[in-house]
Amino acid sequence: MPRLTTVASALIYLFVVLAVAAVVYLLASLVFGRGEQLAPLPPGSTPTRLPPADIEGADVRALRFQQVLRGYKASEVDWALERLAGELDELHGRIAVLERQLDAAGEQLQAARAGRPDEPED
Repeated sequence: MPRLTTVASALIYLFVVLAVAAVVYLLASLVFGRGEQLAPLPPGSTPTRLPPADIEGADVRALRFQQVLRGYKASEVDWALERLAGELDELHGRIAVLERQLDAAGEQLQAARAGRPDEPED
């Protein structure tokens, strides 16, 4: 008879474990739901958008990517995008300074060719 009670105890234990697992599963299903099923995107398309030209740092900062099951570590991507955005802003600033210098040098060259030096008078 001791063997019968051991088997009965094991079956009761198994039943209780299964009942608890079922309750936890049902509660999780109610709390989190099934999730929304979205239609897949057409091949070759992405929800990520960037302007076709003249990308600014703000454009990079506004980028958002799809997350998939084996997604990415968001903090690392955010760090990389922030760094890229800063570099873009710095490069655009340098380009603007160089364009102003080029315009000023062009004006000085035109003035020198015209025979009138472009120097301020006191």
